[in-house]
Amino acid sequence: MNYYYIYILESYKDGQWYTGYTDDLKQRVKKHNQGQNKSTKHKRPWKLIYFEGCINKEDALAREKYLKSGMGKRYLKNRMKRYLHGNDF
Repeated sequence: MNYYYIYILESYKDGQWYTGYTDDLKQRVKKHNQGQNKSTKHKRPWKLIYFEGCINKEDALAREKYLKSGMGKRYLKNRMKRYLHGNDF
C-alpha cells in the first residue's frame, strides 16, 4: 500500500514555509535540499517541521490545498504553537 504525505518545510534562510505532498517523504525533502525543485531551490536549506499521512492520493491533495488556504495556515499555526514559540521538544 502506498502512503501519501503532506509536509511543511521551513527555510533556514528566512523562515518561510513551503507546503507540498509526496509518496516518499525522505526523498522529497532531500530533493528540496539538493535544489531539484524550482520554487524552493533559492531558499535552501530546508528543515521538515510538520507532516501528515494519507492512504489516498486524492485525500492528500485535498489536504495540501486546505493547508495552503487561509484557514489551513491558521490551523497549522495553532497546531504548531509550541514549535513557533520556541518550545520544540
